[in-house]
Amino acid sequence: MTHIDAGAELDPVHPVKPPAAEGPVAGRAGGLTAAEVAERIARGEVNDVPVRSSRSTAEIVRANVFTRFNAIIGVLWIIMLFVAPIQDSLFGFVILANTGIGIIQELRAKKTLDGLAVIGEAKPTVRRDGVPAAISTSEIVLGDVIELGPGDKVVVDGEVAEADNLEVDESLLTGEADPVLKKPGDVMMSGSFVVAGGGAFTATKVGREAYAAQLAEEASRFTLVHSELRSGISTILKYVTWMMVPTALGLILSQLVVKDNDFKNSVARTVGGIVPMIPEGLVLLTSVAFAIGVIRLGRKQCLVQELPAIEGLARVDVVCLDKTGTLTEGGMDVTELRPLGDADEAYVRRVLGALGESDPRPNASLQAIKDAYPDEAQWRVLESLPFSSARKYSGASFSDGTGENSTWLLGAPDVLLPSGDPALGEIDELNAQGLRVLLLARTAGSELDATDVAAGATATALVVLEQRLRPDAGETLAYFADQDVAAKVISGDNAVSVGAVAGKLGLAGAENTVDARQLPTDRAEMAKVLDENAVFGRVTPQQKRDMVAALQSQGHTVAMTGDGVNDVLALKDADIGVSMGSGSEATRAVAQIVLLNNSFATLPSVVAEGRRVIGNITRVATLFLTKTVYSVLLAILVVCSQVEYPFLPRHLTLLSTLTIGVPAFFLALAPNKERAKPHFVRRVMRYAIPSGVIAATATFSTYLLARTHYSGSEALQAETSAATLTLFLVSMWVLAIIARPYTWWRVGLVAAMGTGFLIVLVVPWLQEFFALRLVGTTMPWAAVGIAVAAAALLEGAWRWVGRKWPA
Repeated sequence: MTHIDAGAELDPVHPVKPPAAEGPVAGRAGGLTAAEVAERIARGEVNDVPVRSSRSTAEIVRANVFTRFNAIIGVLWIIMLFVAPIQDSLFGFVILANTGIGIIQELRAKKTLDGLAVIGEAKPTVRRDGVPAAISTSEIVLGDVIELGPGDKVVVDGEVAEADNLEVDESLLTGEADPVLKKPGDVMMSGSFVVAGGGAFTATKVGREAYAAQLAEEASRFTLVHSELRSGISTILKYVTWMMVPTALGLILSQLVVKDNDFKNSVARTVGGIVPMIPEGLVLLTSVAFAIGVIRLGRKQCLVQELPAIEGLARVDVVCLDKTGTLTEGGMDVTELRPLGDADEAYVRRVLGALGESDPRPNASLQAIKDAYPDEAQWRVLESLPFSSARKYSGASFSDGTGENSTWLLGAPDVLLPSGDPALGEIDELNAQGLRVLLLARTAGSELDATDVAAGATATALVVLEQRLRPDAGETLAYFADQDVAAKVISGDNAVSVGAVAGKLGLAGAENTVDARQLPTDRAEMAKVLDENAVFGRVTPQQKRDMVAALQSQGHTVAMTGDGVNDVLALKDADIGVSMGSGSEATRAVAQIVLLNNSFATLPSVVAEGRRVIGNITRVATLFLTKTVYSVLLAILVVCSQVEYPFLPRHLTLLSTLTIGVPAFFLALAPNKERAKPHFVRRVMRYAIPSGVIAATATFSTYLLARTHYSGSEALQAETSAATLTLFLVSMWVLAIIARPYTWWRVGLVAAMGTGFLIVLVVPWLQEFFALRLVGTTMPWAAVGIAVAAAALLEGAWRWVGRKWPA
């Protein structure tokens, strides 16, 4: 709260200069001069904390190139280049291509993210040469005087130089929920944000010396979104490594020591058994799917600050919406002024004009009043109290020039008036129409920030405001309802008014509104009320946080949208925080997703993108893991049977390309609206294991049968060809199952892969290149018969698993 000497001359352009600090951070209220800024830059006293929205180019290249499996495949590739024909080394070229694709796509995503990050970057206002200017955070130097207003984030450490009812929330740093009233000389910590009032502070620590930078290089954000997809794939790769190492060692010993074969052929078949155990393309496709998702959303002006947030929003089953700025646009219009009692309307207009001028940083409601009622009286402001979400009102004391002083409050009628006041009935009627109503009341209280300042206040007038509904909000709410995502409107406004707005937009259950002041404090009871109702009014910032926690305690995955400082705590605690681009710096700092176009209608695109990524990666992961399972099992059967490994690397490269690589790429990027489901590893492995076991058993059975059928110099190639035919047909059936439900392009994709293999079998030079030639008719038709039986088993196994362990 600001106290102003009634006899002092006020100069809003040249504020009072605070005492200069000692040392290099000495700065005037007017800010540093250009020469002082240049001097500090030369000394390196710049806020040089790297703020990146994505990994650097070097990190992207390292992450894609230097992987555990790339190292294994690289060694095997080099060996094959020396001991076998080039066609047995094709797997190495495929890995090079995959790695290149991964790097290119992630670099494209990085370019998109970095471009959007510049657009959405907070630009603090710094005074230099006495003139305020918005600059990039990285351009701040030691000693800069930085202005602050509601919603602004404190980007560096400093000392308060000026304070006008400056209330700062430091909860993201200290855990203390109550705002701290700051006075000149107080310490400001980076990572905190302004909830009310305004002022300026002098930067005393910048760059990595700042408090938030010491905790994390991303100020205000100390947690990352959990990615079940990412952790699930890591778990799968860990298990694959454990299975692969002993199996590969056994295969090496079997082929090189036990079997008395040609050395180079034994090496080639050993490598052919090891390479397909590695699901190398799974990580690639996951990266590509995320990267392309970022690019697609970037085109819609949606900044994804943490990549797994795309996945997280797809898992959301409850979305909490702040009415102002989400369902409604930021601006408001005054539609009516209703004086109460014998209040003079002309006098009320003068009071409202003076209140509008008393706050240098008015919120949307006060700005509408300021626009409607210009300050013609120019009363002297003695005290002012800015609006805060916790109080639900603002106020000011004036001297009208005649020697009479008056104190006024402007805010929520049901907060300023006692229960049962006759004026509240009139207000309820207006609220029921979706209008926002503020009460102007005169109070005899001497201190505006006293808790009982509203006691005995005289209701003077009602100010009726109309909010502008977002034209696309109704369609977005309908989308969430269609997708079984519960929408909860949580607002600081009157519950009836919020319900009326939600009702206009078609939200189911909007007629049942809850005043948050009546909410139980017990988490379980609060969760029950939240489950049963959809609209909540008069919610405080701390209650928003408690409501998110209550929903999470019942197993819900919660998204929170908002644009004001009152949303920050809830945004940070929600599973996914979504901020509007026009929102405060604080909300953009803690949110994982920023809608730069301020369009609530972008959210369905984000949800759809997340579902596409998760659903499709789950599909293709089953393909890759099926290959890993049948490769490991084949190697074990070979070791136990003491026979040659059935395949050369070229055979499995061909099969992997046609049944996994090419189709997986298309399936991973295809549309998919299936709701994301939990337990990624379990859902993948419950199908991959039986599929892999059936494929390995059928293939090895064909191989053993072929060994008894063929003899002579061409026996080895004929045996391999028969086994390859069975494995291809079984793998194709797995692909056909995963491609469901069928569309014209999915059927075309499966048919194209089958045609590709048929071409290899009938074109002579391709037969020679891939060492595939079906000999006779008996064994090839036997291979087909075994594959048909395996396909029937696959169908039965998939249906049984679906019934036994439904998703």
